[in-house]
Amino acid sequence: MPSSTSLRDVIGLDNGLPRLADTTLVMIDYQNTYRSGVMALEGAERAVTAGARLLSAAREAGIPVIHVVNDGGEGTPYDIRAETGAISAEVAPVAGEPVVVKQFPNAFHETGLEKVLHEAGAGKELVLAGFMTHMCVTFTAEGAFHRGFRPTVVAEATATRALTAPDGTVLPAAALQTAALTTIADLFGVVAPTVGDLTE
Repeated sequence: MPSSTSLRDVIGLDNGLPRLADTTLVMIDYQNTYRSGVMALEGAERAVTAGARLLSAAREAGIPVIHVVNDGGEGTPYDIRAETGAISAEVAPVAGEPVVVKQFPNAFHETGLEKVLHEAGAGKELVLAGFMTHMCVTFTAEGAFHRGFRPTVVAEATATRALTAPDGTVLPAAALQTAALTTIADLFGVVAPTVGDLTE
């Protein structure tokens, strides 16, 4: 079966990858909960390692870096007052890097993210990485697109988990990962397979 034309191509959007140095980095929900326990993701360790390389490159390039964290409240896997909800040490913010707290998959919804981006001097080009690919990464890319930004998602710095499909079968994490990235690339943004695609 031949592939169909993407919506980006139909409406004439640019599919070229930006240089990392010309972007703002948004690190989404790199929380410990995704590395063990009920919310553990397939490929989480690999994604955190890639996220750390991306973060290091962004700092070296001197671009704005913004962290996003999901707060589900006390006693939940997303309790930011507990170790489970903390940002993983490898990708933790340093002084001067804002942290935006959200409670919805779209990091722009009912948060100050857009204001923080403007205050940081962000242009249209955003680079997104983090967890989960099919949920907060996808919906934040959509939110960015609707606000006039041009998001790029770094595939190797994201991960997701297997889920039960409506027909009762289990959709493997790899299939959901591919579907989520394909959804993003159809309209909301472009996908860089690796960190190196933005830095080399």
